[in-house]
Amino acid sequence: MPKTEVYYDIETQLSADEVGGWGNIHLMRVSVAISWSEEDGFKRWDEDSMATFISYLSEFNRVVSFNGDGFDSRVLSRYGDVSVIKKNSFDVLADLKRRLGHRLSLDSIGQATLGIGKTADGLQALRWWKEGKVDLIAEYCTQDVKVLMNVVAHGRNNGVIKFQDKFGHVISVKVSW
Repeated sequence: MPKTEVYYDIETQLSADEVGGWGNIHLMRVSVAISWSEEDGFKRWDEDSMATFISYLSEFNRVVSFNGDGFDSRVLSRYGDVSVIKKNSFDVLADLKRRLGHRLSLDSIGQATLGIGKTADGLQALRWWKEGKVDLIAEYCTQDVKVLMNVVAHGRNNGVIKFQDKFGHVISVKVSW
């Protein structure tokens, strides 16, 4: 029986510049992935377990991410077939971009909606990878999953999320997640 819902995020070993540009996302390689489901709680996945991770995500009816369609699943495609993940995807960024016509950052949504945000960024995670600080990457990635989960829960419970625009104004967006 398929499981209901899983949240996930990944961090990479290499930047877009290091793989020849954004057209080569599949070459960036995973440093750490974090998932959370009601059934299993938080789970950490390292690069050598990516085939198992893809299989795990594929067990769920709904795979929730922030930019998973545009980034995470493309990185994961290096390690196996991600078609079920894409089919069952709910990408919060893609949904908001359709509603608003522009991209948002998870940090601006988390800060405006919940008063909590990210603890680092992808560039910092790349530096940590080069320094061998994989546990720091895992902590950062876990925080991103927590922010994502709480934003989705808030949107479901209240029918609205907020973000801060480039001028510092807090904007509300109606959602039906």
